[in-house]
Amino acid sequence: MTEPGPRTVPSRVRADIAHNARVWNYWLGGRDNYSVDRVVGDRVTGLYPSIGEVARADRAFLGRVVRHLAGDAGVGQFLDIGTGLPTVDNTHEVAQHTAPDARVVYVDNDPIVLAHARSLLSSSPEGATEYIDADARDPERILRAAGHTLDLRRPVAVMMLGILNFVLDTGEARGIVTTLMDALPPGSHLVLTHPTLELGGEGNQAAMRFWNENATPPITARSRAEFASFLDGLDLLEPGIVSCSRWRAGASGRTAEVAQFGAVGRKP
Repeated sequence: MTEPGPRTVPSRVRADIAHNARVWNYWLGGRDNYSVDRVVGDRVTGLYPSIGEVARADRAFLGRVVRHLAGDAGVGQFLDIGTGLPTVDNTHEVAQHTAPDARVVYVDNDPIVLAHARSLLSSSPEGATEYIDADARDPERILRAAGHTLDLRRPVAVMMLGILNFVLDTGEARGIVTTLMDALPPGSHLVLTHPTLELGGEGNQAAMRFWNENATPPITARSRAEFASFLDGLDLLEPGIVSCSRWRAGASGRTAEVAQFGAVGRKP
């Protein structure tokens, strides 16, 4: 029986140190991870047992937001930055199920994600998907490349789920968001999730310390005020800044909070 692991291994991949995209894949029940990812993932879970719930809540939040934006809000373009490894209900699948002509651009700079990009590039006949190998810290490059697939004169939903926590300097993170949103027209949306030590996440502090000593890239939590600063100048969609597990959860709104902020802002 072969050990689970990525089906193709690009030359740039380091299999000797845990990486966020692969560990996240492990927490979501995927097979595209190495032994080192599972060891670190299990250790983090031991320190912070609800981390798996956070991962699943973040993915469910993505589905609810994309369905709302592609449906009720009529946003037909998505720029998903920090894509991670493909799993169930990826952005283009949800968007094009709701609006078959939706156009989706994925952005990531992880070589493992690049190796799996083909599965992200499937599309409905009416729509389009594309993948950009780029760093979130280079928003100008992202916008230039995305403009080949998306019409940046029309509203775009910028998806940044669990990515700004890898930009350790809050001022730099705000600058990335500002550059992206300044380039897009009114009616565009910003979709964010971010880990926090609030909302019951105090126990995550030791887990994050362990992560930063044993895995890559390093991560930081942020307070509600810091998270809110990324949404300055945008109109927050109800219910505002909440645990991502409780953002428009409908009948499941009584679900437990997870220590991951979620919010959607609309550019006026």
